[in-house]
Amino acid sequence: MANELFRRFAALHVSGDPLVLFNIWDAGSALAVVKAGAKAIATGSASVAMANGFGDGENLPMEFALANARRIAESVDLPVTVDFEGAYSNDADEGARNIAELAATGVVGCNFEDQVVGGEGLHSIDVQAQRIAAARAAVGPDFFINVRTDLFLKVPQEAHDGAMLDEAIARGRAYAEAGASGFFVPMLGDLDLLRRLCDESAIPVNFMTYPGCPSNAEVAATGVARVSHGPFPHMALMKQLEEAAGEALA
Repeated sequence: MANELFRRFAALHVSGDPLVLFNIWDAGSALAVVKAGAKAIATGSASVAMANGFGDGENLPMEFALANARRIAESVDLPVTVDFEGAYSNDADEGARNIAELAATGVVGCNFEDQVVGGEGLHSIDVQAQRIAAARAAVGPDFFINVRTDLFLKVPQEAHDGAMLDEAIARGRAYAEAGASGFFVPMLGDLDLLRRLCDESAIPVNFMTYPGCPSNAEVAATGVARVSHGPFPHMALMKQLEEAAGEALA
């Protein structure tokens, strides 16, 4: 069953016909999204943290994150991927061990950031490639390591340009060579830049929706193979809860 889930998840990443992931935060939200017709399940780190009273940025204890991942994986028959932020360590070997612990919960993949969680900026290309290579060696060939670059997340969208895209392409190539399965570029919403990135990428590209972003059809036409929704489903639901509570308590 496990090998089948790995294969099924990887096969869902099709350029131009992307896998759509409506990110969840616990077993209950996973089951609701399954009922809606999901093909796979994905957590969002911010959603999991906020749902349990923590801030994003690895403030959620790792053991809690692992237990939550296991409970979600056990509750559904679909492939599950977990947003594991920076693998709870800047050290390549320790991060690899942590990702191996995550893989042991029964999930088929994870998001793995190149930003320095709790610090400043991004890891250099060489450092992040070393971290990916260590993780790949620890989990074997099938685990889907979706490496996220925060290049475009760290600056306003009006500053996104060709030079920044060139760096993203260089990162994507190095990450693919190191063993990454996918390349996640949150907040890159310029369709021309996104199309060029997809054309240049050796691994599937992941887009994240956000308020005011291009439509899924427009994004798919650039060659994106995966569309995720990040923290926005949880945020929208909590807003609805707040409004309903306000009406009931008025």
